[in-house]
Amino acid sequence: MKLYFAPMTCSLSPHIVLRELALPFELIRVDNQSKRTADGKDFRQINPKGYVAALQLDNGQVLTEGPAIVQYLADQVPGHTLAPANGSWQRTRLQEQLNFISSEIHGGSAPLFNRDIDPATRALFQHKLSQRLDYLNRLLATQPYLLEHFSVADAYLFTVLQWLPQFDIEISDWPALAAYTARIAERPSVQAALAAEQAAPPV
Repeated sequence: MKLYFAPMTCSLSPHIVLRELALPFELIRVDNQSKRTADGKDFRQINPKGYVAALQLDNGQVLTEGPAIVQYLADQVPGHTLAPANGSWQRTRLQEQLNFISSEIHGGSAPLFNRDIDPATRALFQHKLSQRLDYLNRLLATQPYLLEHFSVADAYLFTVLQWLPQFDIEISDWPALAAYTARIAERPSVQAALAAEQAAPPV
């Protein structure tokens, strides 16, 4: 498999999952501006949407969208605790969390990357995102992970929470959430993924 990634983007989530599962893969960096890949291809020929992550399987099929990728990967190792079994109530709960992260945290963060929006509009987006972080802080004050065990949802949430400093949002304002991210940052898979992405030369 090939994972197309860019540093400090949502592609970190499937990267962590690949390492959690010890699945063999090739890591290929993408330049988000030029859309060129480290192996000299036009990334838009791989993913016409033009953004990471993209997972190319050995048969040539390409899967995009982080929540779909991480569930696919987890299903390649049946019985692993990264994702409950398909069709189970707990799998539905996992999908509930993945959708919340995708729409409310990931999607809610997107406008804040634009430094040109006016301060009043920025404040509105920051306030809405803060309300979602309030919810997560309450939840994670009562349990160590989003589900019973560390799951693909935790890999995704950890990934998007890494963006908060860029928005001038201090995660320390949410103590349980801060402790959660620190706990996940200690996982060998997370440390290995971050190190590999930092070591990858620019395209």
